[in-house]
Order: sequence, then structure tokens, then C-alpha cells
Amino acid sequence: MNRLWAPWRIEYIRAENEDGCVFCNKSISKDDQDSLVLYRGKEAFILMNLYPYSNGHIMICPYAHSSDTNDLSAVCNEEIMRLANESMNILRKKMNAEGFNFGANLGKAGGAGIEDHLHYHIVPRWNGDTNFMPVVGTTKVMVEGLNETWISLRSEFDKIKDIYND
Repeated sequence: MNRLWAPWRIEYIRAENEDGCVFCNKSISKDDQDSLVLYRGKEAFILMNLYPYSNGHIMICPYAHSSDTNDLSAVCNEEIMRLANESMNILRKKMNAEGFNFGANLGKAGGAGIEDHLHYHIVPRWNGDTNFMPVVGTTKVMVEGLNETWISLRSEFDKIKDIYND
């Protein structure tokens, strides 16, 4: 039997389930680092994924609580796309990302883990990042902790505040 030790996961196991929508809660949180929020725009915000597919996996989420893209204003949709572009530029710069998976899983049948609040994923990718570990060992290797990644990325996201929050 192979063992993979991940003692930091005990916090998740012991934590009480959050009341309400996780994205709505994070959108009003006063502690960006604890909530993993990297940027707050006018219509949408950027946060790190608590259960990332790879290091630097972030999400862009509208403040509006809806599962339907048709419910978002044109301004919101435009801001989401602008933030996606800015985010990918930052991930290229700070993490040397060579490509990205970008999109949303809509509805349970579409693979949404959280169906009720629309959110877009940006997953940085690198040539050769699909190595033997997930294939043979059914194990993903995360090379940096979430908090360390948040600290590394936050300063870059702070720089775009002047562009969108004026």
C-alpha cells in the first residue's frame, strides 16, 4: 500500500460546512488572504481555487449570484474577459505559464462542483506538466502551498486596481 501524507488537509476535514454560497461569502469577506481573494473589481472578483488542478489555478466570479450567463450584464461579461486576460498575463509573468485551460462548468451535467454561482476557471499549464505522477501514481504534485502562491500573485493583482476601479 502506498501512502501519501497530506497533514494540511486535516483543516478541511475538521472544518464545519460553510453556510450559504461559498462565492457570495468570499465576495463579502474582509480577509482577502484567508478567503484567497486576489482582486475585487466592480462586477466580478478573482480568487484562488481551494482545490486546484495545478499551482496558480484561479477563478473569476461575478458578484451576482446566478448560474446562468444570460443573467450577467454586458458590463460584467466584459469585465470577466478583461480580468481573464490580465490574470493570464500575470500567471505568465509570475509562474512562467506556457498555456491555459480557461472556461466554466455549467450545471451538474457540465461538471460544475458549485452549480448555483457561475465561476470561470483559469488553470495555468506547462509543456510536459502531464507527467507520470497523475497517470501511474494517480497523484498530483503541488509544488507550492496556497498561501505562498497567494502572496506571490497578490502584488501583481494589486497593480491592476488602478485600471478597473477608477
